[in-house]
Amino acid sequence: MTRIETPVTRLLGIDLPIVQAGMSWASSCSALPLAVSNAGGLGVVAAGPMRLSDLDRTLSEVAGGTDRPWAVNLPLYRAGADEVIELLLRHRPPVLVASQGGPRRYLDRFHDVGTRCLHVVAGVEHAEKAVAAGVDGLVVVGAEAGGHPPPAMVTTSVLVRAVARAVPSVPLVASGGIADGAGLAAVLALGAGAAQFGTRFLASTESAVHDAYKQAVLDAGVDGTRTVGHGLGVIRVLDNDFAARMRSLEASGAEEELRRKAFQASTLRDAALHGDVTEGKVEAGQSAGLVDALLPAAEIVARIVREYRAARAGLPPIT
Repeated sequence: MTRIETPVTRLLGIDLPIVQAGMSWASSCSALPLAVSNAGGLGVVAAGPMRLSDLDRTLSEVAGGTDRPWAVNLPLYRAGADEVIELLLRHRPPVLVASQGGPRRYLDRFHDVGTRCLHVVAGVEHAEKAVAAGVDGLVVVGAEAGGHPPPAMVTTSVLVRAVARAVPSVPLVASGGIADGAGLAAVLALGAGAAQFGTRFLASTESAVHDAYKQAVLDAGVDGTRTVGHGLGVIRVLDNDFAARMRSLEASGAEEELRRKAFQASTLRDAALHGDVTEGKVEAGQSAGLVDALLPAAEIVARIVREYRAARAGLPPIT
């Protein structure tokens, strides 16, 4: 097995600094996380949209399908989060990636069962608070990311560097706008110990989203995403009729209730499960413009490693 050793790989016990993002519906399954973990990275089950019975079954499938570390992503704002936490504690996942809430809510209980805890942050202040609470590492999300980018819309390159300077002893996973081995090399140079890949793994054969969703990612350019939902909870999505309607309402200064009604009328589920890429919320990052092929997840991991080697070899020497 090829190895790239970093503070994150040492912390998590993985061979490669490649983390598959916990993406609602896309990795709310066992196939994608298993493929990534078995290839040497960190596969992540997305617990956000899952019923308890489905999550229970999926965690058993992942635990039984690999002897490598794997993770669960839990958005702490989801309905029934406390029940999910109790279920996860029974399964003792090797790694927890928690987001959108404070770490003190869960940290001690997961540490007691031996789980490494990464917390998702979108700013230096939040990073410092999470570190003070005792998290094992951070996932630092920049503005290029799909789904929920940081409110201040600071780019990944700037935010990762700022957090690395603020908490230099804490392992960091960089997320947002990273789709290949050159991106991995770049964030390692900035002080991260791994890169999180979301949109790249959306376009994998194991991803559980509809084929139309995957094709929309492949068809997108680097300028093909929009941020909408300002004042309601900003998301980054591929440009479509829903996004155009939201942007028009926002530009015209429409009342919040009208904007909220239009925002809530469209769902990620419609796009991910039913293939409605015209009216659904097709969440994806700017890196969609760098994704050029639908591949098995293991081949994506191998390709990232090859590109990383090429990126390093292509750097000019110091003379």
